[in-house]
Amino acid sequence: MDILRFITAGSVDDGKSTLIGRLLYDSKSILVDQLEALEKQSKNKNVDGIDLALLTDGLRAEREQGITIDVAYRYFNTPKRKFIIADAPGHVQYTRNMITGASNSSLIIILIDARNGVIEQTRRHSIIASLLRMPHVVVAINKMDLVDFSEQRFNEIKADYEKVAAQLGLPQVTYIPIAALHGDNIVEASANMPWYQGKPLLQFLEEVEVYEDINHTDPRFQVQYVIRPQTKELHDYRGYAGQIISGVYKKGDKITVLPAGIETTLTKIEIAGEEVEEAFAPQAAVLHLADDIDISRGDTFVRSDNLPKVESEIEVVLCWLDNKPLVQGNKYLLQHRGRLLRTIVREIEYKVDVNTLERTEVTDNVKLNEVVKAKIKTAQPLVYDPFDKISDYGNAILVDETSNSTVAAVLLN
Repeated sequence: MDILRFITAGSVDDGKSTLIGRLLYDSKSILVDQLEALEKQSKNKNVDGIDLALLTDGLRAEREQGITIDVAYRYFNTPKRKFIIADAPGHVQYTRNMITGASNSSLIIILIDARNGVIEQTRRHSIIASLLRMPHVVVAINKMDLVDFSEQRFNEIKADYEKVAAQLGLPQVTYIPIAALHGDNIVEASANMPWYQGKPLLQFLEEVEVYEDINHTDPRFQVQYVIRPQTKELHDYRGYAGQIISGVYKKGDKITVLPAGIETTLTKIEIAGEEVEEAFAPQAAVLHLADDIDISRGDTFVRSDNLPKVESEIEVVLCWLDNKPLVQGNKYLLQHRGRLLRTIVREIEYKVDVNTLERTEVTDNVKLNEVVKAKIKTAQPLVYDPFDKISDYGNAILVDETSNSTVAAVLLN
């Protein structure tokens, strides 16, 4: 059973908490004791006798108390698929949380209140989806019950958002009219909106193709662990364990080990202890090479006819995550999956306004939640692909050497 990771985004009171609660409730992912507690606490009850928004109110309470929270993840499943919901606060001051959650998601649900239509926060969330090259966007036009389930109103909002999507170059946008509080078009098609001929939200989430989002063209494998048992039975065994990030590897492939640039041949592939002829993303595998090469954690195996970038000076997009500002010339550690490199931020080119995508001049230090285009220099060459080519191999983080805290999300160009 495959997994769909998605994030929900919306303005205050667009119904995000109710939507998440509805998905958990209707998929029967709430334990009996949780349900009983909800029934006792509920003041704004729906027809089921509970307030679904309470399922995520714990996060809201933390924010009201001034506690800085990260992304919360909610889990549920149906007979067709497992789901992980990244529940990130949508306010502008939590841009870093939004980007963190979206960077690991294949799909974003952008909620729009049918009474208000497309607003500034809708645009900002869409810009973040564009910035992170989200493959699938669902525009859930909520609270249709408060506009008399009007097809005309739905079409007006859809037309407005289509202009935003065209400007940002968003692919595969799907529009679904819903009333999360009452369950209209969430699991079952709504009798109140017979004019809508598309799938209910949960059915769409179950059936949307995410396998095609994985790059199976460019083989990339980063070593996580070198296996050397050195026992009598496995005296000469040397395998390299890791996850296939993208592409397909076949026995007999000509392989280049990077950053050293040494060529060899792939002699054996193991998955779960069994030898196979080929392996593909996102499988975990153990690869064996023909030659005895000095290889360590963080080295990359690629097919010799399909090479990534190997550079020390790199253009990046940074989302700043730290309360302490970024100053040009500061030194950090760059964590790129299993590889850790010393790095200096050589130049901050411009800031990106997450509300308009406009570029603005950097006149002072880069502060929390700001997004900038920058140039970094690494102490050793970094093996990578641009984020828009292979997102799983084109992202990284910056780590403060003294506090060991993550200070920036990095998109490699």
